[in-house]
Amino acid sequence: WFSGDDVYMSNENERQEYVLNENGIIFVGNVRYIEARGWYYGQFQDLLNICLTMLDLSLYYRQDPAMDVSRRGDPKYVGRVISSMINGNDNDNGVLLGKWQGSFHSHENPSRWDGSVVILKKWRQDNYRPVQYGQCWVFAGVMCTVLRCLGIPTRLVSNFNSAHDVDRNLSIDKYYDSSGRSLNISKDSTWDYHVWNESWFIRPDLGRSYNGWQVLDATPQEQSRG
Repeated sequence: WFSGDDVYMSNENERQEYVLNENGIIFVGNVRYIEARGWYYGQFQDLLNICLTMLDLSLYYRQDPAMDVSRRGDPKYVGRVISSMINGNDNDNGVLLGKWQGSFHSHENPSRWDGSVVILKKWRQDNYRPVQYGQCWVFAGVMCTVLRCLGIPTRLVSNFNSAHDVDRNLSIDKYYDSSGRSLNISKDSTWDYHVWNESWFIRPDLGRSYNGWQVLDATPQEQSRG
């Protein structure tokens, strides 16, 4: 609400939706059959201490506590820390462990989750061991909760026929032999859908034209700067 803040959002309707709304819809499925899932963000449900502990458990804080704390007023820095901590793939006590195939019988099937509060409180109750299991929309839903709780306007974005380029050449590579048979040697892929987050803040490092919605993705894929 404060016009001098990096996360200032001038539109009152957008503040109601992207800061204060505790309920939302996440779109999943495929381009021919889009399903709307209800999700309870619950960012005001006694989660602040959990979110602050998340910052203190991060590899960023462990490596340089003074530097980390000094940058907690920077939403782009906090967004990177939280996007790392939502998944548990970095041995950093992250919130959720991802799983996309095989059996889920010994833990929670990702499709059973319908809100962030129970996941975050289970993470705390289990002494900050990753909750099993999550997939992209679960990571995005929990990340939305944490960032809204910390005062950063955040929303979810769903993309269908979602290209996943692993080698940063901005293309999806497919290889064939001389007979036209497909060779399974590329790690690039196209997913039915993918869900990530956008957060609203200014970018003094890039210039005014880049102010506004910024992309953050908590689903564990390729590492970025380690």
